Amino acid sequence: MDTMRERFAAVTTELLDDDPRLVLVLADIGVDAFRPAAARHPDRVVNVGIREQLQIGVTAGLALTGLRPIAHTFAGFLIERPWEQVKLDLVHQGVGAVLVSAAGSYDWPAGGRTHMAPGDVALLDTLPGWTVHVPGHPDEAEALLRHAAADGDSLVYLRLSAHQNATAHPVEPGRLLPVRTGRRGTVLAVGPMLDAVLEATEGLDTTVLYTASIRPFDATGLRAALGDRADVVLVEPYLAGTSANAAHGALADLPHRVLALGVPREEHRHYGSIPEHLAAYGLDAAGLRARIAAFLR
Repeated sequence: MDTMRERFAAVTTELLDDDPRLVLVLADIGVDAFRPAAARHPDRVVNVGIREQLQIGVTAGLALTGLRPIAHTFAGFLIERPWEQVKLDLVHQGVGAVLVSAAGSYDWPAGGRTHMAPGDVALLDTLPGWTVHVPGHPDEAEALLRHAAADGDSLVYLRLSAHQNATAHPVEPGRLLPVRTGRRGTVLAVGPMLDAVLEATEGLDTTVLYTASIRPFDATGLRAALGDRADVVLVEPYLAGTSANAAHGALADLPHRVLALGVPREEHRHYGSIPEHLAAYGLDAAGLRARIAAFLR
């Protein structure tokens, strides 16, 4: 199976051939994957070098001319480092773009804290108008990328990761997908957390929902999936609690409980593998089962 990032490179190269309105803005990372596209479209594949603030500024400037820019680099460099430019050059100026990140929360632990970005989606929640996609499989990443590229002048964040599920699901932007039905609580798995959630909830009388598109939050879908109890567990591959307010808002008129699981605020300073980080954060199947079962009891 290819990775989400490999699929992104292949599909974006195809889209650049097909749509003269698209332009790709890079900041040194990922340049090799786009050399064929740059050779064919030197005016629409732009590498600004290791200058992420400039990358977002150029992205916004291209959007002001009527183009549909796609900007790509690691999540920490795409959202956190140029945060002022994301806020002012894109949102404040009212222009659209597709920001496609890689490396997720801790895909490359050996890169250190500079290459980890568990707070990226929470940061974007402080700004209006963002659609946020968190695919769990390359097929889902492709579908969401194609939708974002064709989506007029909207602001879209597509969060790619090396952590992925074994199979794809028929995802729709802004919709929750029921995967398993139960009566004693609802577990919402976001993106690459689905496989671990399904293993963790095996034999539990719970509904499992899945989404690869977390913003806007599907409040209607969450309410429709509730069983006998309005107990909801959120399992997200980034900062714990990122979607808690959205879930509380969806259930504001109901007695309910929400358990928000994800990456904690405290740093895990041992740079191991993705599975080791998941286990350390209690986000592997064993850790999730213990916390979900205790909460639903």
